[in-house]
Amino acid sequence: MFHSEADFQFAFARAVDTLDPEVQIRLELPLREVEGLKGSQYLDLMCFRPGARTAIELKYFTRRWTGTDGITDEEFRLRYHAATDLARRNFVFDLARLEQFCRAGLAENGLAIMLTNEPNLWSPSRRRCSNDREFHMPEGTTLTGTLQWAKGMYPGNTRTLSGTYRVQWRDYSILDGTYGTFRWLALEVA
Repeated sequence: MFHSEADFQFAFARAVDTLDPEVQIRLELPLREVEGLKGSQYLDLMCFRPGARTAIELKYFTRRWTGTDGITDEEFRLRYHAATDLARRNFVFDLARLEQFCRAGLAENGLAIMLTNEPNLWSPSRRRCSNDREFHMPEGTTLTGTLQWAKGMYPGNTRTLSGTYRVQWRDYSILDGTYGTFRWLALEVA
C-alpha cells in the first residue's frame, strides 16, 4: 500500500536494493534528448550494474479507498484519479518511451509497471466505443503496433509499439472495503 506514486517509487527502489545491494539505483533520472521524444525526459528509476542498465517506469492509479494496510496499521486515504482513459494512455506512452530509451542505447531493457485498485483498468470494457479503445488492457490483451486515440482523430496520442506485450494482471493485495483489491501489471521491454 502506498500513499502516492512517489511513495511507490521509493519503496520499489528500496526493495531492489534489499534484493541486490550491488545494483545502483537512480530516481527521477534526467536523460539526454532521444530521437522522437520532445523536451526533457525523466525516468522514474534506472537500475545500474556493470554492463547492464534497466529503465523502469511506474504508475500508481487509485480509486478512493480509506483504511489501514493490515501490517503496520498505517492509515491510508487514497484519492480517486477518475480518468482511466488517461491512465491507459500514459501507461502505453511509458512503454513507447522505454522502447525509445532502449533503441537509443540508454538502457538494455525496460520495465513498465502499473499498480492499481481501479477494476476498470483490468476488466473488459462494457462500452463498445471509447476514445481509448485501442489502449484498453484487460487480462489476455496484447498491446502491439500502432495504437490510435479516437480512431486517429488526435494524432498526438497515437503511439507505435515495436514490441508485443501480453497483458497479465496479478493480485498485489486484498484489503477490506470497496476498492480494496490492488492488482499489478508489469510489461518488459527487451
